Amino acid sequence: MRLWTLHPKYLDPQGLVALWREALLARAVLRGETRGYTHHPQLERFKAHASPRLAINAYLATVHAEATSRGYTFDRTKIGPVRPVAPISATRGQINYEWEHLLQKLAARSPALFAQWRELGRPLCHPLFHSGPGPVASWERASGGA
Repeated sequence: MRLWTLHPKYLDPQGLVALWREALLARAVLRGETRGYTHHPQLERFKAHASPRLAINAYLATVHAEATSRGYTFDRTKIGPVRPVAPISATRGQINYEWEHLLQKLAARSPALFAQWRELGRPLCHPLFHSGPGPVASWERASGGA
C-alpha cells in the first residue's frame, strides 16, 4: 500500500488508479470493514488524526478530483462525506523520499512524465498534508526510519 504524500497530479495513469484502489482499501480499514492491512504503517498518520475517517475521505476527494480532471470516471459515491479537516503533518524528508521513489517508477513506466517532472525541485504535497522540516517518516519501510 502506498498512500502518497505527494500531490496526485504527478502520478502516471497506473499510479493514479493504484492510489485510488489503495486509498479505498485504507478507508475500509479505518471503517473496520476489513481484517487485512489493519496494522499497515502507512495508516498510522490517518489513525493519529482527530477524525481518521474524514481525513481519508478528504484524501480520496483530491484523488477523485485529479482523476476527473484527466477524464477518468472514478466512483465518487465510494468516498463518503467530505468535510474540512485539520491537515496532517508531513516532513520534507518524507516528501523528498517519495519524490525520488516516484521518479524511479516514472522512469521505468512513463518516460514522458519522468522527463516532465525530473527537474522539479520542490514537488507539492497532497492538500491534506502540511509540509515542514524533518527526516523520512519512521513508518517508511525502505528508509530505516528517522
